[in-house]
Amino acid sequence: MNRILLVDDDRDLCELLARSVEQEGLAADCCFSGREVPDRLARAAYQLVVLDVMMPGADGFETMAAIRAQSGVPILMLTAKNDHLSKVRGLRAGADDYMTKPFDLEELLARIHSLIRRYTRLNQGRETGSPLRYQGLVIDPDTHTITTDRGCFDLPPKEFDLLVYCARHQGRILTKAQIYEAVWGEPYVYDDGNIMAVISRLRKKLEADPAHPRYLQTVKGLGYRFSKDV
Repeated sequence: MNRILLVDDDRDLCELLARSVEQEGLAADCCFSGREVPDRLARAAYQLVVLDVMMPGADGFETMAAIRAQSGVPILMLTAKNDHLSKVRGLRAGADDYMTKPFDLEELLARIHSLIRRYTRLNQGRETGSPLRYQGLVIDPDTHTITTDRGCFDLPPKEFDLLVYCARHQGRILTKAQIYEAVWGEPYVYDDGNIMAVISRLRKKLEADPAHPRYLQTVKGLGYRFSKDV
């Protein structure tokens, strides 16, 4: 059974969400403090973390950094209504999706199922084989890691999927719609925030100079391209 971790200092909301997801056939654990999360992840396997931004002690961003230090599990962030900066910061820091409070419960449940499906499919049917080798970069499909001149890095699922998709189409210009539908596995809607956030995080890990990328290049007005010159 798929299991999710609900992280929110609002106990009533957390327990309501737990009952709701359990009615959907999922197991759920509640965590009322961000500081407890690393220990929870070490003791149990989760397919998704639903993480509130506004919490006392360790807030959502501190908690997400701790999660990403040990796991590539998908993270769905809950942010306050109209808090655009938190959404952008969350996506850039490693969140896979976000919703604003107050939210529609049915939509939240649909997003939970969508993220779990993609994560499960990735881990059950992930591509294996020889590493992909480029100048100064090795992409390892077996371990979801990249190796650059600056070291070896683990990549969360979205970052790895996007990188491999672009690398396997080396030299080809890929539109945002093509990338979104291949990586997110759902029809493209005009919301480029997710794609831009993932590419920004990748460039910080891939590139010696993220402002002048060698690998993942922007083709103005068209999309992105994995350079044919590497």
